[in-house]
Amino acid sequence: MARAFLFVLDSFGVGGAPDAEHYGDLGANTLGHIAEFCAAGAADRPGLRSGPLKLPNMCSLGLLEIARQASGDIPAGMEPPERIFGLHGSASEVSKGKDTPSGHWEIAGTPVTFDWGYFPTEGDAFSPELVEAICKEADIPGILGNCHASGTDIIAQFGEEHIRSGKPICYTSSDSVFQIAAHEKHFGLTRLIALCETVRKLVDPLNIGRVIARPFIGETVATFERTGNRRDFSVPPPEPTLLDRLVEAERKVHAIGKIGDIYAHQGVSRVIKANGNAALMDATLQAIDEAENGDLVFTNFVDFDMLYGHRRDVAGYAAALEAFDTRIPEIHRKMKPGDIAILTADHGCDPTWRGTDHTRERVPIMAFGPGIRSRDVGIRSSYADIGESIAHHLGIEAGSHGRSFI
Repeated sequence: MARAFLFVLDSFGVGGAPDAEHYGDLGANTLGHIAEFCAAGAADRPGLRSGPLKLPNMCSLGLLEIARQASGDIPAGMEPPERIFGLHGSASEVSKGKDTPSGHWEIAGTPVTFDWGYFPTEGDAFSPELVEAICKEADIPGILGNCHASGTDIIAQFGEEHIRSGKPICYTSSDSVFQIAAHEKHFGLTRLIALCETVRKLVDPLNIGRVIARPFIGETVATFERTGNRRDFSVPPPEPTLLDRLVEAERKVHAIGKIGDIYAHQGVSRVIKANGNAALMDATLQAIDEAENGDLVFTNFVDFDMLYGHRRDVAGYAAALEAFDTRIPEIHRKMKPGDIAILTADHGCDPTWRGTDHTRERVPIMAFGPGIRSRDVGIRSSYADIGESIAHHLGIEAGSHGRSFI
C-alpha cells in the first residue's frame, strides 16, 4: 500500500524567506512570533489557552530544528523533543506572489512565474468601467465597498446597508483577488455564486487570480457571521500539476476543504467540503480510511489563515495550532505500511506583523509514515520539491520543476 496525505496548514510560515525584504516582510515569522508572544504571556486568554506554545507532536517531527534552520532561531519557550521522527526541512517559494494559489500550485509542482494582476491600493479598487460591466451583466443596482479591506470589517461596515439596498459588498486585498460578500438569505447564496461566475469572466483580462464568494448571515452588525459556504473561483494553473498527473495515471485525488477551488477543480477526483479545522480533520480521517493504493488525500486547514492570521489574533492562532497538534496521532493510527503524510504551508500570515495580509516566509516540511526514517532534508529551493516527493513516493512520472527529497 502506497498512499500520500498532504496537509497544508494555511499560512503557518517559519520565517527566513530570502526575498522577504522585496515583499516588505523582512523579519516576519509566523511560528517564531507566536511562540515569542506565548512565552511572554501575551497570548494568554482565559478559557482558551495560556503559557508557552505547546506543540509536542510537531516538535517530535522536527519543527524546532526546522525553525532554527529556516530563520536562525529556536522558537521561544518551546520544549525540545527527546528525539525526532521522519523527514524534516523547510522550503522557499519561487513563485512571484505570496497568495494562496501561487503557494498551492507550487506545492503541487507548478510554480507561478508570471505576474498576477492587482487592484489599486489608493482610491477606488475597481474602475468605473469594471463596476458598470458587473452591474449590467449581473443585473444589480450597484456595489458597496470598492476598496482594500478586511472581510469581517467590511461586512460590519456595510452589511446593514447591503441588506437594505441589495448591493453586494465588493473588496480586495494585497492578493490578486476580487471578493464579494453577500447575505445568504437576503441576497441569496445561489445568486452570489452566479455573480462571482460573472465577475470571474470580467476580470480574466486583468489576470486576477481569484474571485471569492463570502456569504454571511445575521441581521445586524452585532450578529453578522460568515458561513462555511465560501467558494473560490480560481484561474486554472498554467500547466499540469501533481494532481493532474495523478488523475492521468488513474489515481484518485481526494480534495478536502478549498483544495478543489484552488486548483479550479482540475486534477480532482472527489471534493469534500467541511467548515473549520476540526471538521476538516474529521473529513480527512474519513478520507484516509477510504483512500486506495496510489491515492492522494489533500487538505487545506484554512482557519489558521482566515480566522487568526488575517485578524491578527495571536492567541487564537496559538490555540488552533495546539488543537491541531493534539490530533496528529490520529493520522498516525490511520496509516498503513507504505503511506506517507506531509505537513506544510502555502505562505505565512504573521499575526504580529503590520497590516492584515500574508507574509513572505519559508514553510515547514514534516514528513512521516511507517518505515520513514528521521532525516534532515535541508532548505529546499522550491515548494515544488514537496509535490515531486509525493510523485516519487506514488510512483508516477516526475514533473518539470522541483526535486524529490525522498
